[in-house]
Amino acid sequence: MIKIISFKICPFVQRVTAVLEAKQVAYEIEYINLKDKPQWFLDISPNGQVPVMVTESGTALFESDAIVEYIEDEYGPLEQGVSNEQRALDRAWSYLGTKNYLVQCGTMSSKDKETFKQRTEKFTAAFTKIEKQLSGETRFFKSDILSSVDIAWLPLLHRAAIVKKYTGFDFLCGMPKTQAWQQAVLAAGLAEKTVSEDFEALFTDFYLTNTYLGLGEDAAENAGCGSSSCCG
Repeated sequence: MIKIISFKICPFVQRVTAVLEAKQVAYEIEYINLKDKPQWFLDISPNGQVPVMVTESGTALFESDAIVEYIEDEYGPLEQGVSNEQRALDRAWSYLGTKNYLVQCGTMSSKDKETFKQRTEKFTAAFTKIEKQLSGETRFFKSDILSSVDIAWLPLLHRAAIVKKYTGFDFLCGMPKTQAWQQAVLAAGLAEKTVSEDFEALFTDFYLTNTYLGLGEDAAENAGCGSSSCCG
């Protein structure tokens, strides 16, 4: 069986497990502490990062983009009949999402109001592009069928929803089509299946403790996009 080596709040890992769940590919997962990486992990991960996927033949794959492409090559793409041009576009939109994983992490980690606002402007610029791209007439990014693009953005949408739940701050404020897309992606049920049972507790402890967002409703209102000022 496939094995995924993971850190519990890593968005890159969640993208990989979401692809596996969507394809209904069986896998097991092993969590490690990135502050105390075991030697066996360093031996199979050239860059010392998660995720690492150990295939059924025992080959250790690294880098989430390569792992996702392997899953599609080995077990078939999520969508059938996609042209090469469309597949390239899908990968481009997926890349726009994945390259913002660490941007979102840095934004949520901000310690003061000014840093948070500056980082939020940079982070939400990607969602502004999404808002323009979405038709508003389909459930998901391209159609009513979940695609690789939806899965690539799932970690961002999931974390944004948790932030809003606990603080009232909405990264998607003023973007009604993106908010509807977020609701549809989360309603698909993959988010809960692709993280550990204690993910939300670990996530909030890491990002909503000793951070500007940790101020809760005060931070949301001071940043200009609290629940009282935003649709959705």
